[in-house]
Amino acid sequence: MSSVEKLLIANRGEIACRIIRTCNNMGIPTVAVHSEADRESLHVEMADEAYEIGPPPVNESYLDIEAILKVMQESGANAVHPGYGLLAENAGFARAVQQAGHIWIGPDPATIDAMGDKERARELAISLDVPVLPGSGRFRPGDEGDPSEIAAEIGFPLLVKAAAGGGGIGMRAVASAEKLLSQIETTQKLAERIFGDASIFLERYVPNARHVEVQIFGFGNGEGIHLFDRDCTIQRRFQKIIEEAPAPSLSEEIRGRMQAAALKLVAHQSYLGAGTVEFIYDCDRDDFYFLEMNTRIQVEHAVTEMVTGIDLVKCQIEAATGDFVSAMQEDITLTGHALECRIYAERPEKKFMPSPGTLNILEFPDKAEDLRIDTGVVQGDTITPYYDPMIAKVITSGVDRDAAIARMRQALSEIKLEGVGNNIAFLSDVLSDPDFQKVDITTNYIDKQQK
Repeated sequence: MSSVEKLLIANRGEIACRIIRTCNNMGIPTVAVHSEADRESLHVEMADEAYEIGPPPVNESYLDIEAILKVMQESGANAVHPGYGLLAENAGFARAVQQAGHIWIGPDPATIDAMGDKERARELAISLDVPVLPGSGRFRPGDEGDPSEIAAEIGFPLLVKAAAGGGGIGMRAVASAEKLLSQIETTQKLAERIFGDASIFLERYVPNARHVEVQIFGFGNGEGIHLFDRDCTIQRRFQKIIEEAPAPSLSEEIRGRMQAAALKLVAHQSYLGAGTVEFIYDCDRDDFYFLEMNTRIQVEHAVTEMVTGIDLVKCQIEAATGDFVSAMQEDITLTGHALECRIYAERPEKKFMPSPGTLNILEFPDKAEDLRIDTGVVQGDTITPYYDPMIAKVITSGVDRDAAIARMRQALSEIKLEGVGNNIAFLSDVLSDPDFQKVDITTNYIDKQQK
């Protein structure tokens, strides 16, 4: 296989900066792409080269495949890392990159097709005897048939889910039949606008649940390893804001079965590179169900890196070029506990409404062995209304969960941030809550706290 001579990051913000840091360590020159709104962004400054690809809206810039391929040709970049979100799970983009003779840092496009479509992924999981929740086939606007009948068979509460969705986008909980059709219509419109695919399906909703996922790494030959698990239960609008590794308060029997189920999917897909298999853990039944597989690096990958000492982006690049040396499962060790808090420009007291504006003051505590800050902004930058309002990810580690929490509380207290509304105080309150500290939490935790 060819080596990476120059790498284009088809993304923005903190993940683009994080990829650039690994490339710098590997001696790989980098190319940034950016919209008009991101001309002075940190990832543009950090990259060796930068090219503007369109106006602020993502569908006119960061989702413009032709514009990105043109930059590859102009810059001489021979590899693409898509990061997460945007085009990261777009099989058409992956194929276009490969057909142009470039290196795609990710799994095979056929795997992205299979796992990126949530209904197809469910069917695959069922065929492999991986447990899934009761659900429906897909519904498209104008399809014949009455989803109300299928919903009654599944039972309420249930979720309406975009078949092409991800990252918590395109999911709506429905408590009763009266609101089903309106929520289906709303979700279909959102899915068409965000993903270009209005297909949805229905799935039973587990109200008393935790969100647990397994980090995997496949070698492309039907073999692979897991890098333990993470808990991502603390969410707002189905989007994670606190993550930790390993998942606390799970029995070793459940943990082992989850990891084995994740590796079944790796083997079936001959998966190459980093990926995450997500599960719903039913606290009442003490059992778990397949949720989805993300064929990319995750926002929360840093907590796994903290407890394993493995640079997952470096491994992704090496796997794509054939330089990765397959590891044995017993070679992967876990040390201590890690926690990640996502700092957003938003107002928790107003249902987490985004709070765009200028970061008049932004100061983080000094990085240390037990403290990592991943960010794509600096003091004086503007959080615009065009993109996700994440300011930074704060990652801490400790000898155990209590130590990691204590370190995080200290780190959050030392952040100086003025100019935008933010969720720092809210995160600190969660970390101080006895229910969080004793892992008496579910995915409804935030909804209950705000009632």
